[in-house]
Amino acid sequence: MKLLRVGPVGQERPVVLDAAGDLRDIGEPEIDGAFFASGGVARVRDALEGGRLPLFEGEGLRVGTPVARPGKIVCIGLNYRDHAAESGAQEPEEPVVFMKAPNTVVGPDDEVLVPRGSVKTDWEVELAVVIGKQARYLDSREAALDAIAGYTISNDVSEREFQLERGGQWDKGKSCETFNPMGPWLVTADEVGDPQDLALRLWINGELRQDGNTKNMIFDVAEIVRYLSQFMVLEPGDVVNTGTPAGVALGLPGQPYLRAGDVMELEIAGLGRQRQTVGQA
Repeated sequence: MKLLRVGPVGQERPVVLDAAGDLRDIGEPEIDGAFFASGGVARVRDALEGGRLPLFEGEGLRVGTPVARPGKIVCIGLNYRDHAAESGAQEPEEPVVFMKAPNTVVGPDDEVLVPRGSVKTDWEVELAVVIGKQARYLDSREAALDAIAGYTISNDVSEREFQLERGGQWDKGKSCETFNPMGPWLVTADEVGDPQDLALRLWINGELRQDGNTKNMIFDVAEIVRYLSQFMVLEPGDVVNTGTPAGVALGLPGQPYLRAGDVMELEIAGLGRQRQTVGQA
């Protein structure tokens, strides 16, 4: 099942994409933490299968982020072997964890802004995990997978100078406005199947830059969620960005960082596609 939110910024309506490719009004106020915690996914699935969801009227509407107001965005750094190598870093023995401000989230085709003073804004296609139930001190991989509502695409946009050269933690280079396009859909975990066999790709101005697969993660999805639950409580509606494969500007010859007018296109098999034009803050 594919859940999404459509409409102008701040006026998005939650809908589901049915098997025929039509949008159906799910009759829920939002797709957020309360929706997941109250069994919203099961309710929508039951209503969809029972033919009780009316067609949603509207064409050409903007697609917003599939999860409204995530409580937190937790990110895993250096989680693909090839990306760790291109970054000049050793493979971590435990997941590298950092946080990203929730208000970085924008729709999958919304404009991404290069921050003022930035010369090293970079791209990162990532599999994003959406938490569906509270995860606290999980004791098994099975419990971790059971806590996942579904998956979507994140572009973990990053400013490398702010992140790596300005002291302190990575968050400064990760939390600039518009730095987490997400969507287009939240695809429920049952439809995705094995999250460790998904192709990820990203193009800049039509040129393929990233071409990876989640099977090459150092720490897989189940271990990431289990691990994080030992250090923080993951709540319904939280998002976990699971890392990016090689091919970011930081690791490319000449380091071709983003400039206003560039176009990013990215996709993950079964999860849809994003397209962002880069602007200037």
